Amino acid sequence: MKNITILGSTGSIGVSTLEVVSAHPDRFRVVALTAGNNLEMLRQQIETFRPQMVSVLSEKLAVELERSLPGYKPEIHHGVEGLIAAATAGDAHMVVAAIVGAAGLVPTAAAIRAGKDVALANKETLVTAGRLIMDLVRDKNVRLYPVDSEHSAVFQSMEGQSRKDVLRIILTASGGPFLNLPLDQLSRVSIDDALNHPNWSMGRKITIDSATMMNKGLEVIEARWLFDTPAERIDVNIHPQSIIHSMVEYVDGCVMAQLGVPDMKAPIAYALTYPERVPTGVNPLDLTALSGLTFFKPDYRRFPALKLAYDALAAGESMPAVMNAANEVAVEAFLSGVIGFIDIAATIARTMDAHEAHALSTIEEALITDRWAREKARELVGLVRR
Repeated sequence: MKNITILGSTGSIGVSTLEVVSAHPDRFRVVALTAGNNLEMLRQQIETFRPQMVSVLSEKLAVELERSLPGYKPEIHHGVEGLIAAATAGDAHMVVAAIVGAAGLVPTAAAIRAGKDVALANKETLVTAGRLIMDLVRDKNVRLYPVDSEHSAVFQSMEGQSRKDVLRIILTASGGPFLNLPLDQLSRVSIDDALNHPNWSMGRKITIDSATMMNKGLEVIEARWLFDTPAERIDVNIHPQSIIHSMVEYVDGCVMAQLGVPDMKAPIAYALTYPERVPTGVNPLDLTALSGLTFFKPDYRRFPALKLAYDALAAGESMPAVMNAANEVAVEAFLSGVIGFIDIAATIARTMDAHEAHALSTIEEALITDRWAREKARELVGLVRR
């Protein structure tokens, strides 16, 4: 029996993780859950999974949750301290880090310090403090299992192979909803247009990141740290069908790829049960039903956010943290109707231009950099709005 904590249990990854848990009650027990402000869903999860501990965004929500629970009542925490308490819960063997954004950095680092293996769905943790986190993983001798479908595909494609034989990593990207939209129309796309992903069902922030392809930029940075591979050996290919989730090319010219229908339960289950595989309920891939698989290089004019990620990696350790924070602010501003779609990448670029990159010595230093970038990006968003 593996005891697990889920950070971000009411988000899309958290919900999918609990579906995997439900399908294998003999393998998993939930000991802690954290959520933001979706109390209705969290109440249902508490009733079903009976965790020992839960945490919500604020003290007010914690009081409201406690009053609303009709029967079983776990320990209820709130805020950053609550996230850390859940991430370090003594009974947990593994922590599923599924909080969206840089907010996942502190509890994920706390889980690693507490000696927990981590199933990582929060790419921003490695984007914001990649070297520091990987140093911590090695120091505490824990395992970091990738949950993002692309990184899981790379992980699976490297199984049984020597890392010295890897020539390059090829991350695939759907291209999102604006892959074929004329460039001069990008300035007029609506929020609903940007949220209409052709293949995947994801949360709002991640869906916008897919539309700008910042999600792929974040994944390039995550792959750099997860697989200890320099950026010049990490390529991105547009693959609209989202069937091949990523590939690894070896020095002998062979390419290993992982294929499957777009469903996050498969990579989640692999992270939870590695090195075993279990049934997930994911529909099998019928290759004979496919009309074809296509690949091509991304156009930086259409997807400037992807180039910004490569630029951030080249600049130095603090720049990816700045880029990520600015992106979070810009996406929130777009979803609030404050700025236009093309202003997202422009805001990120201007925030990066205002920053002088430097090495990061501590997690706290990464957080300070994150806070500076958010303030700067908000200032720039205000200028756009006026």
